Amino acid sequence: MFNKTREQLGEARRWVIKIGSAMITNDGQGLDSFSIDAWVAQMAELHHAGREVLLVTSGAVAEGMRRLGWPQRPTALADLQAAAAVGQMGLVQAWESAFERHGIQTAQILLTHEDAADRRRYLNIRNTLRNLLRLRVIPVINENDTVAFEEIRFGDNDTLGALVANLVEAELYVILTDQQGLYDRNPRQFSDAHLIGEGRAGDAALESMASGAGSLGSGGMLTKLRAASRAARSGSFTLLAWGREREVLRRVAAGEVLGTLLRPSQSPVAARKQWLAVQLQVRARLHLDAGAVRALRTAGKSLLPVGVTAIEGRFERGDLVACLDPGGVEVARGLVNYDVEQALLLIGKTTRRIEELLGHIDDPELIHRDNLVLV
Repeated sequence: MFNKTREQLGEARRWVIKIGSAMITNDGQGLDSFSIDAWVAQMAELHHAGREVLLVTSGAVAEGMRRLGWPQRPTALADLQAAAAVGQMGLVQAWESAFERHGIQTAQILLTHEDAADRRRYLNIRNTLRNLLRLRVIPVINENDTVAFEEIRFGDNDTLGALVANLVEAELYVILTDQQGLYDRNPRQFSDAHLIGEGRAGDAALESMASGAGSLGSGGMLTKLRAASRAARSGSFTLLAWGREREVLRRVAAGEVLGTLLRPSQSPVAARKQWLAVQLQVRARLHLDAGAVRALRTAGKSLLPVGVTAIEGRFERGDLVACLDPGGVEVARGLVNYDVEQALLLIGKTTRRIEELLGHIDDPELIHRDNLVLV
């Protein structure tokens, strides 16, 4: 499946399309109605041809800045939330009106990281999105900037789009950006920069080529590459393309070679592990010995208490924790079977001592392999 041609990808049944702030607001000059209409016309063609389309849109903060007369993006969280609240009104109306002209119903979905971090909420979001697709409704998805705070913000809609791709197991994740794709060096600074046509999601060599964030959006090319890596966990291909390329979505659907295509490098993981893999926050960190790391990485084993050397932070049973190798590098994360007080009694001990130490035994593993994913 990882060797699909561009023509085969163009025929993908389920697309997630993310459009950034600089595209939607014409570099901060207000909502670009002409471009919005053009993108919607192309998405409508995909929709009427039987494809399933999910739209992840940026632009609420940028549109709010324009309406409030703010020339620069604010740094204070309260100002960002206010701008998002003002701008979201015009943003969702613009998309709804454009799709209505093609006879297509839309649904507004606003998410925060907290929604995805809770297993039950994650499943509810997935079920809602899949039901909307069944009803032939196009979800219009954005981060809920008006209530998000620093600890729970996705931080950028590239990551949000990757989460959505995981949620619905999209075949193709298209990021429309203000660049033609990924270059081997910054094309704004070097005239001899070369466009990279294809690569593997998660390739560290590609990340080293990425440039920093722009002035309007909160995510640069590096963020897009990392989002592609997250999307690849469910088998999604990611395409980075210039949003103002003439009929860009039609040409992608036709199999034309545009932008940078990032292919997944591994088979899709189970749905539960997709949820674990996209979590950006953990409650605590477990430090492992070399033997435990080998057991996780090479043998696909569960994490036993005997392999844990130290615990950093506090957690309850069922919380998400990170697993670190002896050098402090994260190797896995998963849902822990015991709370921190119990775990502190168990670390370094063999499984047969759990009942002796706790007076009972709930699970022989600290983290079961079904609730653990390598990173």
